[in-house]
Amino acid sequence: MTDDSQEAYEALLEFLYRVPVALLQVNEDGVIDMLNPMAAQLLMPLATDGLLDNLFTVLAPLAPWLAATVHEFEPASGLVCESRRIDIGHLRPQRHGPQVLSASIMKLGAQRFMVVLADATRDAEREQQTLLRELSDAARIDGLTRMPNRSAVRETLQRMIDQSLPDTQEFAVLFINCDRFKQINDSFGNAIGDHILRTIAERLRLSLRRADLVGTPQSSLQSSLQMAARFSGDEFVVILDGLRHGENASNVARRILTALEAPYRVDAQEIVCSFSIGIVVPDASRADADMLLQDASIAMAEAKRAGGARHALFDPAMRERAQKRGGMEAELRQALLHRGLHVQYQPIVGLQQEGDDAGGIPAVGAEALVRWHHPAKGSIPPPEFIGIAEECGLIGALGEFVLETACADFMEWQQRLGPNAPGLLAVNLSRAQLADAGLVQRVQQILRSTGMAPGALQLEITESLAAQDDVVQSRLRDLKALGIKLALDDFGTGYSSLSCLHMLPVDTVKIDRSFVCQADISPHHRVLIEATVRVAHSLSMNTVAEGVETPAQAAVIRELQCDKGQGYLYSRPLGNHQFMAWIEERLQSRCAA
Repeated sequence: MTDDSQEAYEALLEFLYRVPVALLQVNEDGVIDMLNPMAAQLLMPLATDGLLDNLFTVLAPLAPWLAATVHEFEPASGLVCESRRIDIGHLRPQRHGPQVLSASIMKLGAQRFMVVLADATRDAEREQQTLLRELSDAARIDGLTRMPNRSAVRETLQRMIDQSLPDTQEFAVLFINCDRFKQINDSFGNAIGDHILRTIAERLRLSLRRADLVGTPQSSLQSSLQMAARFSGDEFVVILDGLRHGENASNVARRILTALEAPYRVDAQEIVCSFSIGIVVPDASRADADMLLQDASIAMAEAKRAGGARHALFDPAMRERAQKRGGMEAELRQALLHRGLHVQYQPIVGLQQEGDDAGGIPAVGAEALVRWHHPAKGSIPPPEFIGIAEECGLIGALGEFVLETACADFMEWQQRLGPNAPGLLAVNLSRAQLADAGLVQRVQQILRSTGMAPGALQLEITESLAAQDDVVQSRLRDLKALGIKLALDDFGTGYSSLSCLHMLPVDTVKIDRSFVCQADISPHHRVLIEATVRVAHSLSMNTVAEGVETPAQAAVIRELQCDKGQGYLYSRPLGNHQFMAWIEERLQSRCAA
């Protein structure tokens, strides 16, 4: 060997021994032919017997895959594995020195393998931190709309509150809800519902200044504390910084409503949605993110109760009403569970028959009306608790209770009164019930279980519901297919007109009490009643005058050829046995006459 070659070889050896990387040469069985000091330093603490003669033996408890990986590598040379991690942290409980090793193996020949070991502890820690940051970001972003989610809203809002000085909060919270999103999902499917939610998110972003939005991965909460977010389901939240006064927030809410209520085009379909928005402007008494969001949600619910498609600014009286409704909701659940509700029946009489105005006309039908007599609060008006039932999702159970009870009572009338029993039972349907895809099946099950003929049941809906959309009308046609009769309730107060009556799949038109109560004193109302009766009869529909209270009103509607009447002139709503007694009394009165 020449001097230059000897010098180069010694330099190589010095490099191998000084390099801060563990280098080993082993054969295919793991026997160590050569290792540098760094390799000895890394491996010696892992050698349980203190021997460093075989790499596979030393690392067997930590990397049982090592020997198989080497043996299964068939090429004559090449990279066997690269940067394969070996966790050795459990052998170092005091957390000093390497915790993770990285192993790379190169096959140099049939019996020569070069192994490179390195301390990968810091790389593993950085990767773990990156993963945690990514998971944290993912936990704050809604997967469907890519907007900030509930957690991000609460975090951001609480930070804004904490960083504000007393009496200097200058932001507003808008809580947004789609008025009939469940109906859209039920009618068109979840895929279209998801498409609409993504479109809502995009319209919200565009309706605000882009510089005011946070929540995209590139945005920074430190640069701006305003955001538009998906809170849950079809609920969205907008936080508006720099808007201290409710009037300013209301202007933004109107702009958002305009943007969101434009038709949504999905394939060949055009879907129209309305929205309700609740607005809260913080004050010192609401220095908590959850309370602010709750107040904004309460204001949104008030807007929805007022008819939807509007916004409402929160005031403390709303919270008091919400607490009252919350208590009543719990009591209503208990009343439903323990049969604390009952059903009363108001007679429907035939007008084109013999008999006097109030005494002798027989009942041809009855309308079932749910009642709640609270043990402490007394009688609670139906509009009050029915509205709560619709809001909290109890209306389906409530409607099913009324229908099942009424059908069972109707069959009892048939058994007890025979041919003198009323031949028709009227039961009201709510908006939420009509939106339920399982309504038709449940009605059919109740008819079967009670033994009631479908033709004896009349389900009543308001005209605004009947004319609402194709989905509702399809549900009504399915009910009619069972043989059930349908009635249009409170006609004259909704959106329909006489010219549209032929488009509605109903058998009976019930003329609203607001017309009937003035039938004997107002020529205008008399003409409207007469026109309704004539158009209904031309379409082979029956007519019922609601709210008849005086003999004079009864005389007018009879003269106008209205088929049936209902109201306090004939009877107030009665319990089941009182109703049967009322019928028997009138039968006796007719026989005596």
